Amino acid sequence: MQQRKEVRELNIYDIAKLAGVSIATVSRVVNDSPKVSEKTKARVRAVMKEQNYTPNVFARGLGLNSMQTVGIICPDVADAYMASAVAYLEKRLRCYGYDCILYCSGYEEKAKKKAVKLILNKRVDALILVGSQYMGDGGESDTRYIREASKEVPVFLINGYVRCDGIYCVLADSYQGIYDVVCRLAEQGRKRILFLYDSNSYSALEKMHGYEDALRDNGLQVDESLKIYVKNKIQQVRDYLMAQEDLVFDAAVATEDGLAVGALKYVRQKGCAVPEEVNIVGYNNSELAVCCEPELSSVDSRGEVLCKTAVDTMMTLLKGEHVKHKIVVPCRLVKRRSTNL
Repeated sequence: MQQRKEVRELNIYDIAKLAGVSIATVSRVVNDSPKVSEKTKARVRAVMKEQNYTPNVFARGLGLNSMQTVGIICPDVADAYMASAVAYLEKRLRCYGYDCILYCSGYEEKAKKKAVKLILNKRVDALILVGSQYMGDGGESDTRYIREASKEVPVFLINGYVRCDGIYCVLADSYQGIYDVVCRLAEQGRKRILFLYDSNSYSALEKMHGYEDALRDNGLQVDESLKIYVKNKIQQVRDYLMAQEDLVFDAAVATEDGLAVGALKYVRQKGCAVPEEVNIVGYNNSELAVCCEPELSSVDSRGEVLCKTAVDTMMTLLKGEHVKHKIVVPCRLVKRRSTNL
């Protein structure tokens, strides 16, 4: 018996490609916009009829711009970075006269998928996902639900990366940010540089790759014992490091400021001088960086710039104009007294 072949339902990107026009033009044809010539309308409608295409909310919304609402999903608004990102996004959206719907999904895969589904049911113009946790390991199975969402509305990822039509990525250059810091530490004679991380997200792995490449490029070996995975809780980091036997390092680089503050507490409890004996660098340049003694040097991922860029790019797209699939924002090191760089 011959197996039946599954037929994939076409979306607005397929119609645009077949008709040789942009997705914004398809949307304008759906909404019978006078901005499109009758000749182009006829060509696009012929393709739609031939492919038996039924326009969805995304296709109509691009042309009518009528919903004026954007969905924002983050794992946990209690997290300082997430809270500030949501505040930046909401403020920038208001500048364009847009409202937002916020959903805190948590970190479980099932909950994240549910959050996306619930937001889409609100008939939003676009969706913003804050954080690389939504990508999983970046593979096809982990990102399928995001790819499916992008067929209904444009999806913007902040600090995440997925290559797919309808998905737009705005991210900090975390690889280069960490690479540059580790190079500077190595150039100052630091030879045992600890790396602290709390997830295997896209962003965390980019930072790890920057750390490893910087070590190699400065003639240092990548010592697996100096790469430590630990929960981003200050006291837990300190206690975990205290429990490690024969742990010796002269610098520490962390993927989050909380991890770096935990390392700072450990070093101080051990009686080591900071920064004379040990340099410590955090990431995100959060309030935690100035709430410890000595104050913490930290890589600034420039969250406000990321969020502003994401919203501005989204508004350009919703006006029917072309935007880049990926925008990378450079990081910068904010030097304080936990380093002598």
